[in-house]
Amino acid sequence: MPARHHPAFVCRPAFACLAVLGAALLLAGCKNEPPLPESAEYGPDPVLPPARHSWIPTLKVADAVGWQKGALPKAADGFQVAAFATGLDHPRWLYELPNGDILVAETSAPPKPPGRTEGLRGWIQSLFMKKAGAQTPSPNRILLLRDENGDGVAETKTDFLTGLNSPFGMALIGDQLYVANADAVLRFPYKEGATTITEPGVKVADLPAGRNHHWTKSLVASPDGTTLYVGVGSNSNVAENGMAEEQGRAAIWRIDLATGKAGIYASGLRNPVGMDFNPADGRLWVSVNERDEIGNHIVPDYMTAVQDGGFYGWPWSYYGGNVDARVTPPEPAMVARAIKPDYALGAHTASLGFTFVKTPAFGARFEGGAIIGQHGSWNRRPQAGYKVVFVRFENGRPVGMPEPILTGFLNKAGEAQGRPVGVLLDRRGGLLVADDVGNTVWRVLSRQATTARSGPSSGFGSAWSLAATQEGD
Repeated sequence: MPARHHPAFVCRPAFACLAVLGAALLLAGCKNEPPLPESAEYGPDPVLPPARHSWIPTLKVADAVGWQKGALPKAADGFQVAAFATGLDHPRWLYELPNGDILVAETSAPPKPPGRTEGLRGWIQSLFMKKAGAQTPSPNRILLLRDENGDGVAETKTDFLTGLNSPFGMALIGDQLYVANADAVLRFPYKEGATTITEPGVKVADLPAGRNHHWTKSLVASPDGTTLYVGVGSNSNVAENGMAEEQGRAAIWRIDLATGKAGIYASGLRNPVGMDFNPADGRLWVSVNERDEIGNHIVPDYMTAVQDGGFYGWPWSYYGGNVDARVTPPEPAMVARAIKPDYALGAHTASLGFTFVKTPAFGARFEGGAIIGQHGSWNRRPQAGYKVVFVRFENGRPVGMPEPILTGFLNKAGEAQGRPVGVLLDRRGGLLVADDVGNTVWRVLSRQATTARSGPSSGFGSAWSLAATQEGD
């Protein structure tokens, strides 16, 4: 069914004037920027051209139009895609319960606190983000989707938890369900098979909130169930609001459930979102959204293994020791500590969703690799992301170029029919993708899930094409 069209999608005269202004500034600031192939922004050693500073960032917003009736994203060769659930309200994140029920966080940013403004630049950016469908009132709800007959379509949809505060991450440990709101982690009692929870939540730990420039709080439990890890994004692009507002932010928090003690596990991560444990060695990995406003091709988003106590550069440097001259005062000692990420995921792709493939049911050759949901750019030309990709791992390390799994989120006019966010491999071997513009959860299934454990790539290499992704053919 077509996506719900929000009033914010309407381009009013004032907005049109700002669009013209933004376009003029864009052309003035980027006309001499040499193009790079998108593949240069991926891998362990991406190309990092010189920074190009601009007061107004590059703005190339894909208007959010939703899916026409019967329209689908394009699955890669050897796969098929269908809607698992439609008619949702800004679905962002996914979690599977032990009985196969799927939880969906329907959520968006909380209101800004009174007196916290982003200035003229932030106001202009917020208007463009509304146009992209990224700023809508938060439903503040977790839905439960149940596929009772196993046909790959959810027959029932119930309000599982309501009255939350921009919920995002979810994790079940024993009979306790943990939910990361924008300002705190809560705990709720859960009984297997329940379709709703009415008991009030118990606060486990407060989380940095306030301005909430990056509001999503992702959540993953350690394999032994003793610890929670929470992704907390920065309160700005590059600390332009002052470091006092960044206390406890741009970091992964660790919460010890036995003692309730919470503290920072790793820092310097501008906006850490999707997290999962590598099945090869048990290490925690994260997908991170990097900074804006210094060029089309930098800084690449990335995925990386996370070191306990590690520092990854933000805001003083990026991709290791590459200094960001906008940040004052400089901190050479912090730059010297910065850890280079493991694998770049393209500049401004908004790589949010992240999961390891831990079963051969999706296709034997994918086991051990990672799947990333790229929400898509709004501040670069040409557009990038708007797809779900797979990266192969060998001996616990990423290798080679990404392979597209699901594309076609942009139509031939460059409009967003959908935008992928959270990704999840279900117990039946299907890949679930939350689409917050198309208001759908898609399910991708391999046609070759029972083939031999090795073999050719079914043409994925030739499918690596930004143009094909944009056209949605």
